[in-house]
Amino acid sequence: MAKSDALKTASVLAFERKLDPSDALFSAGSWDAREQYMTWPGIPVREKSVRGTISNRLKAKDQDPAKLDAAIENPNLQTVDVAALPHNADTLAVRFTLRVLAGAGKPSACNNAEYQHKLKQTVSGYVSEHGFHELAHRYACNLANGRFLWRNRMGAEQVAVTVRQMKGGQAEKTWTFDALEHSMRDFAGTEDTRQLGESIAAALAGEQYLLLDVVAFARVGTGQEVFPSQELILDRARGDKSKTLYSIGDDKNAAIHSQKLGNALRTIDTWYPAPEDGADLGPIAVEPYGSVTTQGAAYRQPKQKVDFYNLLDNWLLKDQTPSVENQHFVMATLIRGGVFGDAG
Repeated sequence: MAKSDALKTASVLAFERKLDPSDALFSAGSWDAREQYMTWPGIPVREKSVRGTISNRLKAKDQDPAKLDAAIENPNLQTVDVAALPHNADTLAVRFTLRVLAGAGKPSACNNAEYQHKLKQTVSGYVSEHGFHELAHRYACNLANGRFLWRNRMGAEQVAVTVRQMKGGQAEKTWTFDALEHSMRDFAGTEDTRQLGESIAAALAGEQYLLLDVVAFARVGTGQEVFPSQELILDRARGDKSKTLYSIGDDKNAAIHSQKLGNALRTIDTWYPAPEDGADLGPIAVEPYGSVTTQGAAYRQPKQKVDFYNLLDNWLLKDQTPSVENQHFVMATLIRGGVFGDAG
């Protein structure tokens, strides 16, 4: 093998995701009948047409009172998708499955044998020293706290999450969590999240097969609106529906994208540099540059040398081992998966 200082990053380097959620389906029922959730009907996505008002910020040339009055007289008609609980059900159920795959840190594609050998050595060293316990426990906490419900968690009176470890189509172990008792800001966890985390860690290490069946119940009130994923329509024409929600099947059952679930589960990065303005953001999703799209900001800037690529290159090519926290971040990014080859 060549010396490490002569080692180059592979131009083809890709990793498959190791946390593999399905889409999540919505159904509706009564809080007191949660045990019968398998019989609950799905929640259809339906259209609603409304007359909106002008509320956007006006340009200076449009602030003339006569122009504004004229604009308000023109109806601002909109057709949007909505999903809501029926008026005889007060609880939303969100169900998905999660596969946890072995081979964390092993590339699915790599065109440089020497680089792959060094990567294998580095990952083995991390696993020997730390295992996947810290990462897996954080993933378990994000299952327990119901972060994957996104907006459906906010304002809910009660939220319960049941996680079943499936084997042969049957539940081998079951964990039940009161999601509102689990913090969204830290990963202190409980004995139950530790147990669930150990199952996830064993699966990431290839010691066992793991399929989790997850169902969350949010008591939000009869008739209340619920929030599936919103579809991104790139070529929307004038007059088209202005909001399209994600649905599955002929009955248009409301659902959440698997990608959105994955983003919530990997929201474990608390190791990024503190923002200059002193803001306390809490955990952010594991992304190579610490990107938070809702804020239009990246919290792991390359100039700070704590983005994924700088950390990985220094670790593998220069034998500069990152801090323990940033080792966790690099491994969590490999578990996230992606294409990380050298652009040249």
